[in-house]
Amino acid sequence: MYAVIRSGGKQERVAEGQRLRVELLGEAVGTEVSFETVLLVDGDTVLATPDQLAKAKVTGQVVGEEQGPKIRAMTYKAKSNQRRRWGHRQRYATVEITSIAAG
Repeated sequence: MYAVIRSGGKQERVAEGQRLRVELLGEAVGTEVSFETVLLVDGDTVLATPDQLAKAKVTGQVVGEEQGPKIRAMTYKAKSNQRRRWGHRQRYATVEITSIAAG
C-alpha cells in the first residue's frame, strides 16, 4: 500500500517504513506527525476522490534533522563596483512513515 502526500508544497509518494526528507516541521525528534493532505491511497482499491480521502491519514515519526547542500551565489553589476556574495543551506526533517490508514 502506498499514498501520495503533500508536505511543504511538494508531493511525495510514500509507503510504510519509508524514510523521507521533508521541509522542517518544527517538531522535536521522536514526535508523531500526521499528514492530513493525502492526495491518493492505493491498496486493494484506489482512493482518489475528495469524499474517499477525507478520512485517509498518513502518520510518521520524526527521526532526525539534516541540512541540504550549500548553495552559493553572487550578484554583480558592471561598471559600478557592486558585488554581493550570499549562500543558503536548507534544513530538512527526516520522517519515517509508520502507518497509512485508508479511513
